Amino acid sequence: MSRTDTFLSSIRTTLSENILPFWRTKMLDPRGGFYGKMSGDGKMDYDSPRGAILNARIIWSYSAAYKASKKGEYLLAATHAKDYFLQNFMDHKNGGVYWSVDANGKRLDTKKQLYAQAFAIYGLSEYYSACGDDQAMKAAKNIFQIIEKRFADKENGGYVEALSRDFSPLEDMSLSAHDINADKTMNSHLHLLEAYANLYKVFPDPLLKEKTISLLDILVGRIMDKETGHLNLYFTADWKVIPGGYSFGHDIETSWLALESAFAVKDIDIINKVKPECLKMGLAGLEGLQEDGSLIYEKKADGSLDLSRQWWVQAETVVGFLWLWKYHNIPDAASKAIEAWDYIKSHLIDPKNGEWYWSIEPDGSVNTEDDKAGFWKCPYHNSRMCLEVLKIFG
Repeated sequence: MSRTDTFLSSIRTTLSENILPFWRTKMLDPRGGFYGKMSGDGKMDYDSPRGAILNARIIWSYSAAYKASKKGEYLLAATHAKDYFLQNFMDHKNGGVYWSVDANGKRLDTKKQLYAQAFAIYGLSEYYSACGDDQAMKAAKNIFQIIEKRFADKENGGYVEALSRDFSPLEDMSLSAHDINADKTMNSHLHLLEAYANLYKVFPDPLLKEKTISLLDILVGRIMDKETGHLNLYFTADWKVIPGGYSFGHDIETSWLALESAFAVKDIDIINKVKPECLKMGLAGLEGLQEDGSLIYEKKADGSLDLSRQWWVQAETVVGFLWLWKYHNIPDAASKAIEAWDYIKSHLIDPKNGEWYWSIEPDGSVNTEDDKAGFWKCPYHNSRMCLEVLKIFG
């Protein structure tokens, strides 16, 4: 068996035997939706709050897996997640998506984070693509309209980071404890782009195309540092950069997601404009590449490095390398992708209990302090990596 065949076989096995069964058998709540948390050492927290990000990403993962395999159990899992999401996370009075609900599905944190609205569109549009469900499409369109009506900054361009339940301003708009409280962020604009592009594939609306192209322009014109290729992370309302360092993982992730989004709008001029900028981003991200094939997390604003190897960063490194190989004519990038995958297999995958650990610490130890499943630990980066690899190799 060739090195490539071994690589692809391992990817298929990981998706079908490690990632997707974990969520269906260990995290699915038979009463509805999915449980909110499992600790890094495998302890379930059945009473933990449930986040919109986790649940929307589950919808996407199983919908995409069903499209690729036509396995009925994947569509059942996607439907289970979709039904719960529409019933519990949607604000049926004001519109948009809540940030979290409690273990019984009652609304908890009712803020409207742009990031959550984006992932709702991403998951629901993928579900519609998988099975043609009109309810999911209607919800995705409604959230798109809410974003353009409530979050769009008509004066400065782009979108505000977060609003309250009734869309009045919020004092604290930070996405997580790790993030700066900023009017606008790279992360939310990146994933809104991803969501809009995915919706456009099944809803080729002229306004949606216009807004997707506008997000690409913002990404390469305002967010990316033209000199370094790195993505600035935080901004004021009028797009002044707030120093926040940069994230190697987001650089490499954006390098392929932005190009994929340009392909989605099917405009040669846009593709030609975005493609060389995506190459810059990808090469900038690889400044964090280590000799063992892994990618470190980030460079902080004070210049220090976070040397942890987070699960999602490694997954995006595999895909980013393959896109550099396929679309930017870098011959050795495919081998680098396999090296990154070898690191994941050897260090991050839990072969006994399923799924991947959050990270490997700088000293080489496994991080079991952070979640195995939770608000931010979802079957999204790793399942998408597997599906993307299999798609690239046909």
